[in-house]
Amino acid sequence: MTVNISVCIPAYNRSGVLSALLDSIAAQDYDDYEIVICEDLSPERQAIAAIANGFAASNRARVRYFENEQNLGYDRNLRRLLDVAEGTYCLYMGNDDLLAPGALRCIASAIARHDDIGVVLRSYSSFDDHPDNLTQTFRYFPTERFFPAGADSIGTVFRRSVVISGMTFHRALARELATDQFDGSLLYQLYLVARILSRKNGVFVPQIISFYRNGGIPDFGNAESERGKFVPRQHTPESSLHFMREMLRIAEYVQRVDNVAIKDPILLDIANYSYPVLSIQADKPLGTFLRYIRDLQRLGFGRSPLFHLYCLSLLLLGDRRSNAIIGFIKRRLGYTPRIGGIYDGRSA
Repeated sequence: MTVNISVCIPAYNRSGVLSALLDSIAAQDYDDYEIVICEDLSPERQAIAAIANGFAASNRARVRYFENEQNLGYDRNLRRLLDVAEGTYCLYMGNDDLLAPGALRCIASAIARHDDIGVVLRSYSSFDDHPDNLTQTFRYFPTERFFPAGADSIGTVFRRSVVISGMTFHRALARELATDQFDGSLLYQLYLVARILSRKNGVFVPQIISFYRNGGIPDFGNAESERGKFVPRQHTPESSLHFMREMLRIAEYVQRVDNVAIKDPILLDIANYSYPVLSIQADKPLGTFLRYIRDLQRLGFGRSPLFHLYCLSLLLLGDRRSNAIIGFIKRRLGYTPRIGGIYDGRSA
């Protein structure tokens, strides 16, 4: 079985790292793919167009470049990519990340070996400046796992799909389920995960599929749907809280429309793994950080004892030492620890 993949890039600024991303895709040892770029009316449109068109002219890979007539925003631009892509599956990449060697072949192989796959959950590593400088690896299980359609699988895959790079979706079903209800959430991929896994199966691959670039400055908040929720080039406590509320709102919506009991398990899973949610605001003044903790508790995070442990660690040790401890644990295990009895699918 041949799997045709569209590598989809929602482009907004960051033209300086686009060539490296395109190079990482062109270097793949798999031929049945295309690259689709949708530029979202950013100040760097001209530079992005020159890079994309130059890369297409070089014949190193099939590149199709589109320019949005208006700034659609992150979520709507993901749908735009689904509309213009031609592959059976769409693999999304953040516009400043990198595709790992062998990634497309790995994804295609996993899809071909399992029945009715709608979502592929990837492993990824984060890096500083260059992919040789890896900082963390996010591998949720030590081996490949098959996730049959249903609430248990949604509860596991949902939170682990926030970083979009490498996440892969069945394109036709994703288009069928399209909605604008969560535009401005920056979490449209989570909506797709939940709706698709209510109908089709998923698979997790332990191989590193993408490299996530640390230190990127967020550009969210320019589109009409994002204004007042996110501030360009800032990680504010208010934007983080909006992000968390939207995760829970998506879970609640899918629970209702697809009759799958997912909201409570997802809330507990988010709380059990809430260290990044906390650490991203740990550099704020103490009073601001404490209010942020209080607001997360009001969302239900306080149900998890680990949430309180993370808070204490950040308050007493700071984020640098706390990061070092968590990184050490993950390196020793070789994968992210399983907390709270999350469903781990079936052995593949």
